[in-house]
Amino acid sequence: MGYEMSNVVREKSFRFAVESVQLYKELIKQNEYVLSKQFLRSATSIGANVEEAQSAESKKDFLSKMSISLKEARETRYWLLLMHESKLIAFDLQTYLQKSEELIKLLTSITKSAKASIPNKKGTEQ
Repeated sequence: MGYEMSNVVREKSFRFAVESVQLYKELIKQNEYVLSKQFLRSATSIGANVEEAQSAESKKDFLSKMSISLKEARETRYWLLLMHESKLIAFDLQTYLQKSEELIKLLTSITKSAKASIPNKKGTEQ
């Protein structure tokens, strides 16, 4: 169920999670505890939901998990933007922002395709 499309997103979301853990460690070193924890939760949740989607019980379940992953990616972007704009930290977050944007685009494409493949109540595709 969606493995062809999802292999790339699985790898990218996992790599992003690993990098996010590293960023979290750096944020903690700079005594940023509140936003960093919010960021870490949403950033690692992206890949966790993508992984859950791999064993979805139906197309709707797959879409649900991937939609949650997309929401988490958007939340992650929010925390990155907030930390960047508030200048709470002493280093640039542009690379992380770019990677979050890439995940958002990829997940948006996957969720649109998944939604289109689910038949509506009349038996036709949406």
